[in-house]
Amino acid sequence: IDRQYFPLKDIASIKKLFKQQLESVFEPDLALLSIVVGAVENSMTCNRTFTVQKDKTTTEDNNAIEDDTKIPAVEYHIVQALYAKFHAIIKGAVDVTQYGVSKFATRDLVKKVSDVIWNSLTRSYYKDRAHLQSLYSYLTGNKLDCFGVAFAVVAGCQVLGYHDVHLALSEDHAWGNEDKRGQPVAAGIGSHSWLYVNSHPVICSRHMEAAALVSAINPNLNPTTDAVQVQLLQQELLWLLYDLGHLAKYPMALDIGVSPGNLGELEAANPTPGRVAPPQLFLESSLCSYTYYNNQHVYPYTYQGGYYYQHNMYKEAFNSWANAGDVIRQYNYSRDDEEIYKEFLEIANELIPHIMKSVSSGHSAHSILKDPECFAHLLRFYDGICQWEEGSATPVLHIGWAKPLVNTISKFDAEVRAQVIIEEGVVPRSGRWPPQDYAPQSEDAGPQGSPIGRETQHACHLSPADGPITGAGGQEDPGGAPRNGRASSQEVSQVPNNYLTLCSQVPSNYLTLCSQVPNNYLTFCSQVPNNYLTFCSQVPNNYLTFCSQVPNNYLTFCSQVYLDHELVV
Repeated sequence: IDRQYFPLKDIASIKKLFKQQLESVFEPDLALLSIVVGAVENSMTCNRTFTVQKDKTTTEDNNAIEDDTKIPAVEYHIVQALYAKFHAIIKGAVDVTQYGVSKFATRDLVKKVSDVIWNSLTRSYYKDRAHLQSLYSYLTGNKLDCFGVAFAVVAGCQVLGYHDVHLALSEDHAWGNEDKRGQPVAAGIGSHSWLYVNSHPVICSRHMEAAALVSAINPNLNPTTDAVQVQLLQQELLWLLYDLGHLAKYPMALDIGVSPGNLGELEAANPTPGRVAPPQLFLESSLCSYTYYNNQHVYPYTYQGGYYYQHNMYKEAFNSWANAGDVIRQYNYSRDDEEIYKEFLEIANELIPHIMKSVSSGHSAHSILKDPECFAHLLRFYDGICQWEEGSATPVLHIGWAKPLVNTISKFDAEVRAQVIIEEGVVPRSGRWPPQDYAPQSEDAGPQGSPIGRETQHACHLSPADGPITGAGGQEDPGGAPRNGRASSQEVSQVPNNYLTLCSQVPSNYLTLCSQVPNNYLTFCSQVPNNYLTFCSQVPNNYLTFCSQVPNNYLTFCSQVYLDHELVV
């Protein structure tokens, strides 16, 4: 540890230490960085070790103003002692000579390091407790959360001199049982569930692991209040990583709201002058997911939609949530996916109904209710959820979805619904969007492969008299980037302009939705025993029955260490 950087008294000094580690010819020291940020976070949020000394300046009016960049001093001797303790734990418990002379780690060695970490924790489980993700928490209290365990294993392997063990991060983390420890993420562990992102995790480099560490910082003092200094520290470090290019393949650090550390939401709450605007960060995250991870990540779209929702950009929010539905349709639902299930349930039962209520009265009346494109986005959102359920052992839809869905659909007049013509099928018409393996070939090509405004499993258009709906194609994103690049008008011209293709299936092999209705009544009837939705329109009354039942689910957390295959640690 270079003593010249200590003591760390403000955000600038910590940023300087991180910059030195990130730009060094050697890889970043994960243990050192984790201890430092953990010490700051715990001192500002838990007040366990350090005494918070607020540095204040005095104005002409003698009003004390707190300097938000100041932090409790992190002294060299404290960091050095904890750093040496971690090295002693790992090196004292793992005899590397038992695993041969290879410079590459083996599965058995990784499992051994994992066992050392697990066996030194307190017996209680802390899978959802705050402020337990750093090595500081481990070394001062023998407590770690799910991310902390995986990070500690990778840091431990680095201490032993192995540089080929890296984090493999999904959008959520499961708290694995001991019998799964060291096992590959194979079909038997639910490889087709959202939890394991269809074998498209973010496989980190050392610098991305430093980014994961920063993203995991939790500034919460309590459920409603954040420590300003910790939040500012996190924001500054994320911008440092962004400027150095270490977030380019890390969509979660740009805009995910599951963890407290995401640049998009931090910027939305506290914009940095001269920096990229939040909508552009959300766009970059979505492009990252599409380019590097086969568009398997849901959160870039749900949190983009959340941003638009908060700024009353409801049409854009509908499109983002529909894009999220296009991603989730690629998975099979399992009990371990409860976190993303709750996300979609909140969108369907709280956010969308609130939008409908807002636009149904006052000066906003009918602003989007007369827009068939919004109706098409809504159908696409539910179509994705239906297809998510297909082939799954656990049902998704149940009676709790019924009333909000009926109320939402019924807000759109029959003539608006009639402008969207429905086409059924699994295989899309050629030319409607880039294929699954499409990616831009050059910078000049523009973001043609962008999933923003790209209907991943469908195309939605108005009937011929009204002209085409191109999703959000060609429209300028609030951040300044076109959502579907230059390909939009050309692609749309190649196909009929009056279809919405839906891909979820009912027992008759297709999900039927008839929008040419003689009145304003719709009936939505679920099919038993397959629990799939059939949307019908030629009916005399208005009701919705869902027969699928969701069993009691629980939220689990886990992280995986990557070593040729993802491993549960």
